Amino acid sequence: MNTRRFFIGLLIVFIDLIVYIFLGLVILGYEDFYDESKGAYWSLESMTIGQKAAYIGWYVWYCTNIIIILYFLMKFFKLIRNKYFIKTE
Repeated sequence: MNTRRFFIGLLIVFIDLIVYIFLGLVILGYEDFYDESKGAYWSLESMTIGQKAAYIGWYVWYCTNIIIILYFLMKFFKLIRNKYFIKTE
């Protein structure tokens, strides 16, 4: 059972990295083909719809990862607290 959980966790991390790589490549395309006549650098008006989606998706995915990491840290600290700091009555 533990090896199954390990491989599922590894698959989730792999999918997470694939999403980051995909979004990063789309954003890299913006940097490579930036045109000054369309607007200021990194402004939304200088981006195409796909680049805007990748730009916003990058930050949404970043925030989602932070929330997930905080959730797992909370679970870890609760486990440590319950295991090593048991209240005696």
